[in-house]
Amino acid sequence: MNTVVIREITSEHIIRYKKFLTVGLTEDEENFRITPNDDKDAHFPTKDTTDSFTLGAYFDEKLAGVVSFTREGIDREKLRHKGILFRMYVSKNHRGKGIGKLLIEGLLYRVKTLGDIEQINLTVVANNNNAKSLYEKFGFETFGVEVNAIKWKGKYFDEEQMVLRLR
Repeated sequence: MNTVVIREITSEHIIRYKKFLTVGLTEDEENFRITPNDDKDAHFPTKDTTDSFTLGAYFDEKLAGVVSFTREGIDREKLRHKGILFRMYVSKNHRGKGIGKLLIEGLLYRVKTLGDIEQINLTVVANNNNAKSLYEKFGFETFGVEVNAIKWKGKYFDEEQMVLRLR
């Protein structure tokens, strides 16, 4: 039976996480701000806390997707009302199965239990229509565009800043 389970990935699983994400950074390189080389020596993206976590989608116990969240104002009192959704990735062979939807639902459930996050921001490559469409289904709205935000292999990519207001 094909079942999807969403559960937290912690820093102790960094090797498995990085191996999975590196595939995305390679196969979908135009949809990320970072390269495998950028991520090679980087720490785990979140802090294993209630307000800085990474979720994994496991399809029949195999990692099929990831998403991370962190409170924007972890060390800034005036920004503590905001969070950031980042490093969202579903492997190519698991797309179209609702995994991205389940990851965002899991993330939003956890964020809402915090009680004091008023908005979640994210950045998406402007021509990544599948990702934008998914975010829009949850109520994210574009509030800004950075032209030529990314330059990779001689090509420029615009980025859209999106927000979901929880209050």
